[in-house]
Amino acid sequence: MALCLLAGSAQGAVVTPNDLGQQLLEADSIKTSRHDEFLRLLYQLDNQASKLTSKQQWHLRYLHAWQVVFNGQYPEASALLNDIIERSDDTTLRFRANATIINVLGVTHRYEDAFRHLNQLVDDLPQITDKAARYQGLGEAAQLLIFAEQYDQAIGYADEMLQDLPAGENVCKAMYFKLHAEFRGGMPQSGDPPFQEGINACLAGKEPLFADSLRTDIATLEIARNRPAQAIAILKDHYQDVLGYNYSALTMQFNALLAKAYWRAGNIEETEKYANAVIAGAIPNEYTEPLSAAYSLLYQIEAKRGNSHAALDYHEKYMAADKGYLNDVTARTLAYQIVNQQLKARKLEVEALNKRNQILQLQRALDHKAVEASRLYILLLITILASIALLLYRIKRSQLRFMRLARQDGLTGIFNRQHFVEEATNVLRHSERSHRPACLILIDLDHFKQINDTHGHAVGDQVLQNAVTACRQNLRQGDVFGRLGGEEFGILLPDCVAATAFDRAEHLRKAIAATPVDAAHSHVAISASFGVSSTERAGHDLQRLLVDADHALYRAKHSGRNRVESVNAGDSIMPSAPVDASKRKADPDMSNASSLAEPAS
Repeated sequence: MALCLLAGSAQGAVVTPNDLGQQLLEADSIKTSRHDEFLRLLYQLDNQASKLTSKQQWHLRYLHAWQVVFNGQYPEASALLNDIIERSDDTTLRFRANATIINVLGVTHRYEDAFRHLNQLVDDLPQITDKAARYQGLGEAAQLLIFAEQYDQAIGYADEMLQDLPAGENVCKAMYFKLHAEFRGGMPQSGDPPFQEGINACLAGKEPLFADSLRTDIATLEIARNRPAQAIAILKDHYQDVLGYNYSALTMQFNALLAKAYWRAGNIEETEKYANAVIAGAIPNEYTEPLSAAYSLLYQIEAKRGNSHAALDYHEKYMAADKGYLNDVTARTLAYQIVNQQLKARKLEVEALNKRNQILQLQRALDHKAVEASRLYILLLITILASIALLLYRIKRSQLRFMRLARQDGLTGIFNRQHFVEEATNVLRHSERSHRPACLILIDLDHFKQINDTHGHAVGDQVLQNAVTACRQNLRQGDVFGRLGGEEFGILLPDCVAATAFDRAEHLRKAIAATPVDAAHSHVAISASFGVSSTERAGHDLQRLLVDADHALYRAKHSGRNRVESVNAGDSIMPSAPVDASKRKADPDMSNASSLAEPAS
């Protein structure tokens, strides 16, 4: 959500507006803090554009491009900024235009182009002496790397910003990037991040939007620690200020966090109110984490009320939003890796070409001088060239390995959630075309949180691996097996009817129960609950199969665990006896019966 917060840093101090050059600097310095005054100065400068020098005219074009970005007209802004990068003689202005276009490319999901521009910006940094321009460039680098989950690099750029502040700038933005990257990357071991210090710096620098962005991190932390009242108090105290910014990304974040906090507090009406506010403020065809969380909460509310049709509708929207958001996260990370690999490969190719040219030059020299030392040097260069070729081969192999790992769950080696959904969808399409049945099994390990809390995460990981091994030994070659999140797994069985799927699920249940894990002083028994759905009832639609299997799994949990339940053709779509909220709170295993229906916290 930090994208667009730093669409161009202020440059220089406010000066007397009589001179046109000084008016340009003044307009540049107030474009975020006093936007109405900025637009007035821009209009005055346009009327006197003929009196500007060539350098000043390019500066004016940059301010117009910035305003087009501010208005959200991204294709037009890209054209204006690229024109400055290609034609302006001002090195600093070209650098600033490149920094701004990185922001535009990130907002428009053109991640590979964004990282290519970022590499160019980093290469240009040593030649930029203007502190304000460097500050802007480092800020754009930090926020794009946070967006791609490269938190260590983002922290490094934020530290550079803190060490070289331009005149008139305080530490607010640099502290925001550093604290946000540290929080998203995992809190430091020494304690909580110093959020309040960052908020105080932003308030002192008259940057309330950044201060409220830091407050979303504090609220997220309070919700994760099951302290919803504290989160609600933080968010409500500043809610009206956030609405006044007209910055939709921050407003959606506030609404989503309020919905999560009220859900944790048991206030369904307020949860519904703020979840609907997220949906109302969403940009069409834009999938974000707040939107996914809002649909998930509304699904749970309607399921609790027993409104099956509304629950199914919200669940389908949640699945689409969550898949879109996860696809976007994966696209950012892949773009970062791909551009880095391409950059390394290009550098090695250039180096190999240089070595090849040296070999050719030495070979020509050997036509005139049959010197043994030259032959030895050629042999050495050929060896170096072979080493480079080997390194290129290894880089290519690492790229293929990275693509393979992007499809696998790192702990168990089976499909991750995103790839399971893709493979299962493809299998269901083939089954539908060939008029063949298929079934879906959802598996949730019983009392897994209790195992983690009692024996530690190492034993919990072994429990997950043992359960996966037990299942794999009993699956067919064409079955699709994936980890959907936490202790929940899914298996799609092609060419399988409901009765057979039930028997196979029962067989898997016994296999899991027969694989205990040895802890420090005892055996840890494993059991799992199973929910089975089939295309005979739900058709060949993965979302409906997931909903049916989810409800069957819920019944298995509610009926005592370590059992198999299925949804038959005549069953209601909702559980017949839903557990009330108090029972869910008392039984953490029941509250996590389906990770597909839980909002991200």
